[in-house]
Amino acid sequence: LKTPLCDVLGIQYPVIQAGMGWDKQGSTTPSKLVAAVSNAGGLGVIGGSPMQPELIRERIRQIRDLTDRPFGVDITLPRLSEVPSEVPPSDIPKVRQFIEDSHPEHAAFVRKLIQDLGLKPQEPDVRSWIKTPELVRRQLDVILEARVPVLAIGLGDTKEVVPLAHGQGIKVLALAGAVRHAVRHARNGVDVIVAQGYEAGGHTGNIANFALIPQVVDAVRPTPVVAAGGIADGRGLAAALSLGAVGVWCGTVFLISQESAIHSDYRNQIVKGSTEDFVLGRYCSGKPSRHYRSEYVQGWEKSGLRALDMPYQGVLTDEVRLAAEAADRVGVMSVPGGQIAGLLGERDVRPAREILEGMMSQAAEILKDMASRYVL
Repeated sequence: LKTPLCDVLGIQYPVIQAGMGWDKQGSTTPSKLVAAVSNAGGLGVIGGSPMQPELIRERIRQIRDLTDRPFGVDITLPRLSEVPSEVPPSDIPKVRQFIEDSHPEHAAFVRKLIQDLGLKPQEPDVRSWIKTPELVRRQLDVILEARVPVLAIGLGDTKEVVPLAHGQGIKVLALAGAVRHAVRHARNGVDVIVAQGYEAGGHTGNIANFALIPQVVDAVRPTPVVAAGGIADGRGLAAALSLGAVGVWCGTVFLISQESAIHSDYRNQIVKGSTEDFVLGRYCSGKPSRHYRSEYVQGWEKSGLRALDMPYQGVLTDEVRLAAEAADRVGVMSVPGGQIAGLLGERDVRPAREILEGMMSQAAEILKDMASRYVL
């Protein structure tokens, strides 16, 4: 099974492991997972958005030691609430104080939530920082300098990034949750559009795949389109191809692979959770994002408070995360995951190569079977 995406990206199979940028340690896309997907014929992608530039650089080195196949790095270019110039991104105590002064109700709620969960407040650690335009530029500089094969933009404007990447011989993918976003990316010259539906985990939009993908395909032709959201096996791949996509971008299914480094509590949220357990909200980062409906999320839902904008909501989330980690109770927090989690179980905790090869063989069988059974 080969599509034009394989030629564009230099890969064997039209499957991309989503650049899931969730935690600052990069446990969602460790080097061994990214390399395993690329070595199996797909495209592995580092979820670089929450990582310090130095960690992105180190991951790129590690992956190049593990594979000579193409791989990518995903970052986001979000609009951020203005961070006062006197508040350095690494000085979380000052950021916390800024939130305390500007949003006292939110700060008080987080203190009470930590107490109600039976946790103890913790001081910020070395992983505590917030995203600023300057930090995003440093992330991008690392990627450009390293000349990684593929740069994926998960959120934000691609206008200035595309010529910089192309100048280094880097292909650019951009995610879009609406037709207007896809058209803008296509005009900016991106190489591949990833049309991500409502079903997806992490940051996503509110249009479902069956409506979104064919509209995007028609609107940006001849730019190739990859489908994302709610895809975990060959049935999803075959459906995506039928809608006009040339490949798939899959996250949740690889999040529970044997190479993934997420905590077992987070893995259990996916393999034991239902579709309804993964809800869309702003309580984890400040942007619409689908996560497991954990005690943390439920607490915010009951509070009646509006989530703060990015990056401040993430600082509040980190306060509770640190307390949960210190108590070895990370299960009170939320793993990002798509609605396809309802399809996944313990049987799907397997090597990334098996996931990818199973997806390919099932899709090929479905497409052949449909042609023989339904085409007159």
